Amino acid sequence: MALPIPIPPNGLENDIICCMERALTLTDYQSLAELRYQIRCFLHFSKQAARVAGLEPQQHQFILSLKGLPRNMRPRIGELAERLQVRHHSAVELVNRLSIGGYVRRHRGGEDSREVLLSLTPKGEKVLKKLSLQHRAELRMRGPALLTALRRVLQTSKSGEGVRSLAASRARRKT
Repeated sequence: MALPIPIPPNGLENDIICCMERALTLTDYQSLAELRYQIRCFLHFSKQAARVAGLEPQQHQFILSLKGLPRNMRPRIGELAERLQVRHHSAVELVNRLSIGGYVRRHRGGEDSREVLLSLTPKGEKVLKKLSLQHRAELRMRGPALLTALRRVLQTSKSGEGVRSLAASRARRKT
């Protein structure tokens, strides 16, 4: 028996539904569970490493997002809130705590003095580098199992009813 597919409120329901298999097998559930397990193992490591370094996990994620922000994005709270998928006021609180801890600093934008830009302090750079090296080493160790789990989820089912890519689905509709 196929499970009902939840319809997202963002108008993408047709794209999502047309790209999903209508039924799941026990193997599908096992594959998804294994992927979630592998992700949870990495996230558990990440949380522990951040805490050992003196940061809360979201603070670590914030400074990583700040450092890794695409070049075409300005380092503003709104952009970082979006990257972390948190509300603006939550990102402000993260910045407040990181600023008090000496990890980030606020400064005014060049042309618009109302604009507040963020940057890492030397202390923030140092702790982020240490954590990033630890995370890279952990991913090198756990990466193969994570990739195997992801590949297993993405494989098409034996019946040939695979998940079509969203891009391929859209291309077919346009023609």
